[in-house]
Amino acid sequence: MSKPSPEVYESNRGMDAHNAAMREIRARNDQTYDPTEPTRVWLDEDNTPNGVKQSLTIILNTGGCRWARAGGCTMCGYVAESVDGGSVGHENLMTQIDHCLDHESENADDPAELIKIYTSGSFLDEREVPAETRAAIGETFSNRERIVVESLPDFVEREKLTDFTDRGLETDVAVGLETATDRVRHDCVNKYFDFADFETACAEARAVDAGIKAYLLLKPPFLTEREAVADMKSSVRRCADVEGCHTVSMNPTNVQRYTMVEELYHDGGYRPPWLWSICEVLEATADADAIVVSDPVGHGSDRGPHNCGECDDRVQTAIKDFDLRQDPSVFEQVSCECELTHETVLAREKSFGAPLTN
Repeated sequence: MSKPSPEVYESNRGMDAHNAAMREIRARNDQTYDPTEPTRVWLDEDNTPNGVKQSLTIILNTGGCRWARAGGCTMCGYVAESVDGGSVGHENLMTQIDHCLDHESENADDPAELIKIYTSGSFLDEREVPAETRAAIGETFSNRERIVVESLPDFVEREKLTDFTDRGLETDVAVGLETATDRVRHDCVNKYFDFADFETACAEARAVDAGIKAYLLLKPPFLTEREAVADMKSSVRRCADVEGCHTVSMNPTNVQRYTMVEELYHDGGYRPPWLWSICEVLEATADADAIVVSDPVGHGSDRGPHNCGECDDRVQTAIKDFDLRQDPSVFEQVSCECELTHETVLAREKSFGAPLTN
């Protein structure tokens, strides 16, 4: 595959055409959000290097991802939920944390052992979360077992992670890598960094005994179903081979508002991935040297990963079971006539802009 010249990219930070289109699409959003309320909070279970743990997931409402404000990723609509003005102060962020702790106390018998904190951007970017807030959050959760924070690789620095590791917290950084293939990340996702930057982030985390959780994206725009599946199989293995990357989470694309993917979807040029494709990747990479999981958001809906509608819930249950047990035999327990349609799509779909099925 040919490599485009550097001039194709906007200051080596993504394609100018993509960014211009994304800025125009995002400008249609006129909603506003309360800087004292988190975007979302929920309780769940997650597979960790220390086994399955109850988790508290927090999505802080910040000023949003700085890359998204330049244009950003083709599939990501999270910046549309960010507070106007580009920043949220320390006091408001800690008020959001208090709301999340209240939610936990009201809905859980015991405090969660695992805390996961996202910002719809980069938690380690001090434009989004000031150093003062990062330290206060580390202190707030110092009595828990493990914490996961999300960040682009640029901001993964060992000094920042010591706010958690020095307090005895097992610490992981979730990096939105999306794919191990640089060309796909640049041209399909419109993300500016290279796989080498991910490897550097892993080394920074290892320096303070922190770990890395790689987030991959199944079926960004401009790939056929077959190309997307092949890219994920190779990406999972490349991530698992990087020292310090102990978990790979494959996120199937869902159609979010105010994104390029939504524009393509409405024009009939994009279909979210099949749930069968998720199963195929998980089954094929079950022997990789990492925990490999997937959490299909919006499964069974037209805008989320789906099959025929009849088997979606059963297949989703099998995926969740695999996440916790890492046993590929769970996929032998589900079947449907639409598997033949999925196989036909993999064999015959030739154009990303003309999906064979809805």
